[in-house]
Amino acid sequence: MKNVVTVGVDGTSQALAAARWAAHEARLRQSRLRILTAWPPLAAGPRGAPWTPEPPHWPDRIIEEARSTVESTEPGVPVDVALVREQPLEALVEAAAQADLLVLGSRGLGPAARFALGETGLDLVPRITIPVVLVRSRQDSPAAESSSSVAVGVSLHAPCEGLLAFAFETAARRAVPLCAVHGRNLPPFAYDRGGVVERAAAEQAELLAREELSEALRPWREKFRDVRVEEQVVMESPAPALLHGAAGAQLLIVGRRHLGRAVPRIGHVVHAAVHHAPCPVAIVPHE
Repeated sequence: MKNVVTVGVDGTSQALAAARWAAHEARLRQSRLRILTAWPPLAAGPRGAPWTPEPPHWPDRIIEEARSTVESTEPGVPVDVALVREQPLEALVEAAAQADLLVLGSRGLGPAARFALGETGLDLVPRITIPVVLVRSRQDSPAAESSSSVAVGVSLHAPCEGLLAFAFETAARRAVPLCAVHGRNLPPFAYDRGGVVERAAAEQAELLAREELSEALRPWREKFRDVRVEEQVVMESPAPALLHGAAGAQLLIVGRRHLGRAVPRIGHVVHAAVHHAPCPVAIVPHE
C-alpha cells in the first residue's frame, strides 16, 4: 500500500468533481491526496526537467483551483500537487505506479449526464493495474451518499478475488450495504422447441445462479461480518443487469481482467457501465 489517492485534473467541472470525490476517499482511507495536472511544454525540453511556468500559467491555475476546492470540502486531508510536463496519458500511467487509486473526471452527455470515457481514458484503463474511478460533474456531495449502497458486478465464470476484496473494503470503509449483482442469460434448456421460455426451467437456472453467487460471496461475508450484503441475480445479459442493479448506488464497481490478453481491452460490460451508470464507476483490474 502506497497510501496515496491520485486525481488527475484539467480545469473542467468534472475534474473538480473528481477532486472532491478523491479527497473524500483519501479521508476515508487515511491516505494522502495527490492532485496532478499534465501540461506538455510549449517548447521542447529534456524529459524530467523541473517545472518552470510558461505563459499563460494555466497549469498553476488548474492546480490551485483543485487544491482550493479540496481544502474547502475536505479540510485536513494531506495534499500534494504535481505539475507534470508530459502528455496526459504518459503522466497518468506513471502516476498510477505510485498510487493505490486513480480518480478521473468523466464528462456528461445531455440531460442524463451519462459518462463518456474519452480517448485518454480508453487508452489508460487497460494499461494500469490499480483501480480507476470515473466521476461525472453533477455528482452529489459525499455527505449525501452516506445512506445508499455500493454495487458490484460479479461474474461467476472465474475467480474475482481482487474485485470482491475492493468491493467489500469499500463498503466497510463507507459503512454502507454492498449490493452484489450477477447477470446471466437463460441457458438453452430453459426454452422449448418453439423458443418459448419454460417457467420451471427458468426458475431452476435462476436458483442455480443464486447458489453460485452465494457460494462465491460466502468467504467474504465471513471476513467482513459488519458489511450487510444484498445478493441480486438478474436473468439477462450482464451489462443491462448490472445497470439495473446499480440503480440508487453511490458507487458502481466493475472488474476488468488484466492477465492473459495479448491486446489489453476493457470489455463491453465496463463500456456499458462507464457510459450509462448514473453514479461514479470504479474499474478494478484483477486476475
